[in-house]
Amino acid sequence: MELFSEDNSTQVVQQRNAACKDPRTRRILDVITAHLHAIVRELEPTRAEWEQAIAFLTRTGQMCSDKRQEFILLSDTLGVSMLVDAISHRREGGGTESTVLGPFYVPGAQRMPLGASISKDGEGEPMLVAGRVLDRAGRPIADATLDVWQAAPNGFYDTQDPQQTAFNLRGVFATGADGRYRFTTVRPSSYPIPDDGPVGEMLKGAGRHPYRPAHIHFIVTAPGFRPIVTHLFMAGDRYLDSDAVFGVKESLVVTPSRIDDAERARAVGVTTPFWEIAFDFVLAVRATERPCRAPVASRLGFP
Repeated sequence: MELFSEDNSTQVVQQRNAACKDPRTRRILDVITAHLHAIVRELEPTRAEWEQAIAFLTRTGQMCSDKRQEFILLSDTLGVSMLVDAISHRREGGGTESTVLGPFYVPGAQRMPLGASISKDGEGEPMLVAGRVLDRAGRPIADATLDVWQAAPNGFYDTQDPQQTAFNLRGVFATGADGRYRFTTVRPSSYPIPDDGPVGEMLKGAGRHPYRPAHIHFIVTAPGFRPIVTHLFMAGDRYLDSDAVFGVKESLVVTPSRIDDAERARAVGVTTPFWEIAFDFVLAVRATERPCRAPVASRLGFP
């Protein structure tokens, strides 16, 4: 039996994993071990620095709750979430580009009729969001589900802000036979991710800001199609080029139109002036996924 040393550390640890029966798990453990050991060899951290790293990760875990996921913030701000997303999108058949889920998704939002408002308090500038859900051939997809959520104009999600009603600015809609969806909301604004924890300390230490450009979140699903987790970003936002979580993609940037037509405003149930976004989502046929990815899908409620 070979004993552990600085020179053979990676091989010794990998050999201890040799009894792992699942090939994918063995591969993951071997690669993580190799890269972690390479980082330590390159940086040669002192014991004090290593203890600081352990303390940082400990505090990250201690910040997590049913309303806040600091480890997702850490993954997001290091670009890991978007790298996983980019690889997944590339191999899963195309369609509308995806982006990060973010730490503030909450399942169980109310199912609403087409055209309903997800704003429970009416605070902010009214906005109509409408479009279609299509397959890659341009055919409409009936009964597709859109799970929608966003931050309030003050930059907080309902789970962060006790002044907001539960599930404010959250809703679930189904497309009609023509694949069309429609709902009203309020125009989103840019906001900082929570920066009062270890991730915020990391950003400050790196000389980075914590802001995200204004956006609306979507999870779009339909039977037989690959789910899309994505955002629509507001054109002209000052943080489009420096999103703290690297989530912006050019195809997801939309330009809201300002509408001053009082008759049209009455027809869609808002006041004038209001903003309007038109966007079509495109779903690809569901691809076969590895069993090890099932927990991620289950977290979002996908079969």
